[in-house]
Amino acid sequence: MRSVTYSMNVSLDGYIVGPDGDFNWTAPDEEVFRFWIDEIREVGVHLMGRRLYETMLYWETADQDPSLGDPELEWASLWNPLPKVVFSTTLSAVEGHARLVSGGLAEEIARLRAEPGEGDIAIGGATLAAEAAALGLIDEYRAVVYPVLIGGGIPFFARNERRVDLELVETRTFSSKVIYLRYRVARQADL
Repeated sequence: MRSVTYSMNVSLDGYIVGPDGDFNWTAPDEEVFRFWIDEIREVGVHLMGRRLYETMLYWETADQDPSLGDPELEWASLWNPLPKVVFSTTLSAVEGHARLVSGGLAEEIARLRAEPGEGDIAIGGATLAAEAAALGLIDEYRAVVYPVLIGGGIPFFARNERRVDLELVETRTFSSKVIYLRYRVARQADL
């Protein structure tokens, strides 16, 4: 069965976006960007909310930007054909290889898990991930932790989530002192 993963950049104090909506502290160096390229190769479909979708729209036409280097062009070549599911009640249309869904996260994940297909079901965006976590649908949490405290904003983890036991699967420290943490949710059968 395909795993559901939640992966994002996060500050050391646990936020994906600062109190002013800024996330410029997450600009990856070449090594971290290469890591994200390798990660996206493992994704079969990407689920996201409206805000992340709007942020990632840049990549739909990024390959036309003559200032981009080879890593960015490689990312765009992987991201653009990737099937995306956008959950929104305010958008009326989406672009590229995305389709719009107005509800039913559990049903959508069940449908995707039942379909033949390879690669993880990735979730991006804290709001959508919080809903999936509350439903017990996330199999892995993957945090790319930046050495910065931003003091508030949108948290990586929902603050009202129940206890979830995790098993450390992988760590990696980058030369920029950014740390990757990959945890698998420990299900009752695993304990």
